[in-house]
Amino acid sequence: MKVAVAGVGLRPAHVLSILRREMPEIEMTGWFDPQESYAAQIDPAMPRFDSVEEMLDRTRPDLFFVGSPNMFHLAQIRAGLERGIRVFSEKPVVTSLEETFELAGLLARHGTDRVMIGLVLRHSHHMRDLRAALSAGVLGRIVSLEANEHIGPYHGAFFMRDWRRMVAWSGGFMLEKCCHDIDLYNMVTASRPARVASFGGRKSFVPQNAPTSNAENEIMHVKGSIWNAAPDAFHSDGDIIDYQTAILQYESGASLAFHTNLNVPDEHRRFCIMGTHGMAEGDFVRGRLKVTLRDGTVWADHDYTLGDHPTTGNHYGADDLMVQDIVAYLRGEIATLPVGVVDAMEAGIAAMALDQARIEGRMIDLAETWARLDSYNLRGLSAAPAAEPAR
Repeated sequence: MKVAVAGVGLRPAHVLSILRREMPEIEMTGWFDPQESYAAQIDPAMPRFDSVEEMLDRTRPDLFFVGSPNMFHLAQIRAGLERGIRVFSEKPVVTSLEETFELAGLLARHGTDRVMIGLVLRHSHHMRDLRAALSAGVLGRIVSLEANEHIGPYHGAFFMRDWRRMVAWSGGFMLEKCCHDIDLYNMVTASRPARVASFGGRKSFVPQNAPTSNAENEIMHVKGSIWNAAPDAFHSDGDIIDYQTAILQYESGASLAFHTNLNVPDEHRRFCIMGTHGMAEGDFVRGRLKVTLRDGTVWADHDYTLGDHPTTGNHYGADDLMVQDIVAYLRGEIATLPVGVVDAMEAGIAAMALDQARIEGRMIDLAETWARLDSYNLRGLSAAPAAEPAR
């Protein structure tokens, strides 16, 4: 298995290190990045190329890993697909509605199974066990949900200094960071948002809140940035926001209230799912998932900080699980993955609509957008299952 990579930042280096551990037979055939970045951490002997096209044409990899900043994803995915190469892309898959439909056209021609996507939380212990509860029907019909993603000041400051601070480069915070969460609740409701509304802005990372001590300022630089970084999170030129509250109504009739904030010292990522016959509540950060039936019976109570599945490490241990699933898929040991590129596109469309609703101050109806996406018949080509694939 030959692998080439574009965009060798900290995240791709980390994921590829797991891939090399889980699939030692792979050969790293080349990398492209305008900067030195973290390529040496992957393989010091891996050759460097001046363009993606040259790299793909000369190395003919079996897998093309797209880890570049979001604004480059579409062009690089296209380069891989047009050469018949299977692609793995970090999320979000694209940054605009126009790019979404351009990608839909590519997938309609080349097949949805040619692109894997790094929506890592679908692979987590939490979601594996939640899918088991959903498949068993113990929650009944999903009625309403509440969820959040709150990140610490050190991480929020990273977003305000990193290239992600610019909507034109990242697609915005809701798309860049919370597309994971939107994807999960699309999965839980087994439907897509029909109407959305949203409110938010930037109140924490502004000049008047800049640190007044060296110790606090050091916190704001814990997480380093590489490409097109700004020196200060509170005086940067970024145009992303730092808090947002969203309301989504799904095609199934279920509703979700979602809240995100980039300046929460005791960070957490919680969800509570209410059904007609039970509920499920969990916290990714604290490593818990509890499922309770309407008569009070506890159907499941998982503490992922114990046993052989700790939630420490990136994405609460899900990075390793994602790579293990991908390796099994590439080896033909499983037929499908828990998440597909169409799921990523649907989560992205919802995130973009939430920002449109926030900016325009109105509710957004997505019926026409879904009709346009459905016209490409991508679900007819391939669909990710709601339940856990057989292993």
